[in-house]
This record gives sequence, C-alpha cells and structure tokens, in this order.
Amino acid sequence: MSVTAIERPSAAAHLSDEQVEALGAELDAIREEVVASRGERDARYIHAVIRAQRSLEFGGRGILLFAKFPPAWIAGTAALSIAKILENMELGHNILHGQWDWMRDPKIHSTTWDWDHADPAEFWKRSHNYEHHTFTNVRGKDRDLGYTIMRITPEQEWKPADLIQPFTNVGLSLIFEYGIAMYDMETDKIRSGEKPWSEAKPEVLRTLKKIGKQAAKDYVLFPLLSGPNFVANLTANLTANIVRNVWSHAVIFCGHFPDGTETFEEERLEGETRGQWYIRQMLGSANLTGSKAMHLMTGNLSHQIEHHLFPDLPSNRYAEIAPKVQDICRRYGLPYNAGPLPKQYAKVWKKIIRLAFPGGHERYGSPTPVAKRVSKLSRRGAPARLAA
Repeated sequence: MSVTAIERPSAAAHLSDEQVEALGAELDAIREEVVASRGERDARYIHAVIRAQRSLEFGGRGILLFAKFPPAWIAGTAALSIAKILENMELGHNILHGQWDWMRDPKIHSTTWDWDHADPAEFWKRSHNYEHHTFTNVRGKDRDLGYTIMRITPEQEWKPADLIQPFTNVGLSLIFEYGIAMYDMETDKIRSGEKPWSEAKPEVLRTLKKIGKQAAKDYVLFPLLSGPNFVANLTANLTANIVRNVWSHAVIFCGHFPDGTETFEEERLEGETRGQWYIRQMLGSANLTGSKAMHLMTGNLSHQIEHHLFPDLPSNRYAEIAPKVQDICRRYGLPYNAGPLPKQYAKVWKKIIRLAFPGGHERYGSPTPVAKRVSKLSRRGAPARLAA
C-alpha cells in the first residue's frame, strides 16, 4: 500500500496562466524602463565605488606597513577588509554579471575584469551566471543548492556525513573563496568520474595558478614590503580575507536558503514561460533589509529577489525597483521574503541544523522520497515549499 505525503502547495499555486503572464509582462516593463534610463548617474556610481575601494585598499596596505603597532594593525585590517568586501561583492560579482557592459568601457567589462578572488572569473561565470541563474533552485540542475556538500532541502537523500554539516558550514564560511573555487572546478564530478581528468586537468591547473597568485600577493609580497612587520602584516591579510569570506558567505546563504524559499522539480523547466521563470526567481530568493551602507557592503545582493529577476541590470538600481517588485508580489498574492540579516541568517542555520538529521519533510512541507507527488500544477508553479 502506497503512502502519499501531504505536499504543501506553492505560494504561486493560486495564479492562473493568464495572471502568470501578466505578472511577467509587468516585470518586463520594469526591466525595459531601467535599460532605457541607464546613463551618466550609473557610470558615476560605479566609478565612485571603484575609487572608494581602491582608496581603502591603498590606504589599508599603507597603514599595514607599520602593522606591528596595534592601532595600525586594527585600522589597516579594517580598511583592507572593507576594500576586499567591496571588490568581491559590489565590483567583482556585479561586473562579471555584465551589469556594466553597456558602458563599453574595457576596464569595467565582464570579459576583462579579474577579481581579487581564488576562483578564475571564467569558471565562476560558467557556474554562477549560467547554471545558477538559469536553473535557480531546480533540484538536480542548480548545483548551488548546498554547493554539493550540504543537505539544505529535504528532498536530498540523507547521508551520515550530513550530521557534521553545521561544522562543515562554519568551515566553509572561513574559506569561502577556496570553497567556491573547488566547487567551480566541479571536484564532485571529478571524484565520481563524470568529469574525466583529461578535461578537468587544465581547469585544476588554472585554478591552482590563480590561488597561488592570490596567496603570493597577500601572504608574501605585501608582508615582505613591511620588512620587520612581516608577521603582523601577514596576519592582517589573513584576517581581512577571513572577514571577507564570512561576510560574503552570510550574504549569499541568506539570499538563497532561509525558510520561505522554494525549490523545484526538474519537470518545472518543461515549457517554462518567461512569466513562470520570473516566479521561480522570486520564490527561490530572499532579501535583506537594512541601511544604504549595508546594501552597498552586500553588493546590493541584499536585493537578491531583484537581482535574480534582473541579474544584468546595474546593482545601484535594485533599491529603486524593489518597491515595484514588492507591489507586484502584493497584488498577485505572492510572498516577498525579506528581513534583517540576523533574522534571515538564523533561519538559514535552523534549516542547516534540522536537515543534518534524517527526515525534515514534515517540517518543510515537502513530499517524502517514497511518495513524491508531481502534478501538472507543480510543473507550472507549485513545487514543494520550504515553509516560512
């Protein structure tokens, strides 16, 4: 006798096909309005961020020449930490998305920018820009769901190794840039044999070369320039990298994994329309609320919903279109998952801890592995919802 689990319907299950496409048309109109209005103020913004980031890095590294003195170590490390966060979040991430390609500036272009990160830009664009943003939260297609090392949806088969995933998550946050680099090399596919070594070897060598370049810069060159302050300078660089890693890990996890986000069956992609794609992005993402400074330090990924709807629009525009997106959600009866960072991060941790243990289906309203129910409605817009 088969047992049928109670599957919680999607937050979009009440929408008709006509409503879904009308919603899509409204979002298309928002995009077209922003594209048509891109111009000088946007260019001034990105140039101002670049100047601020470089000033912080130059000033921080200058102060760290005297890192042996505690006030210099603290001030220099703080400046360098902020500079690294800005470079990765607001500059690297967004420039590599092509958000500023319309300026036709070869110095600020997705094809020429190389970020201060262990991961080669080319590999990151393949896994993030294409795989993640195309197949957002589709189980079996979006490898960003748990980054292949953690169970963050109850549909994932539980393994004894999942018991340590809270500790795995802490470790990942400390070395996040290296974790992303290993992830983008597809080390899981190399281990399983799915990706042959002949194909993987060039990518592994390129990644190791990039890691070596970054390590030489932060842990050899600049410490050597400080002479007798070598050790203090090295520890300052290490601290700045850890601060950047922990911060970016928190922001990214809060944008994708807190309670209230949905994951989807692969069947959801069959015949998916533009309106349905928009809804998948909205229901699979979450925002952070806060000040303008906080939004800047997140690379405006605090507006993760807007970023997933329009990943190639200038990041400084997300704040102005967010109220319009929120109004669309209200009028169409869809959730707009947003909250302060501590609240959203606590939700992420609750999920990681709960799903370290077997089960979880009853907590998150998902079908059990032995009795998964897939309907026409779920293919259109009603995957299992991770309950808020």
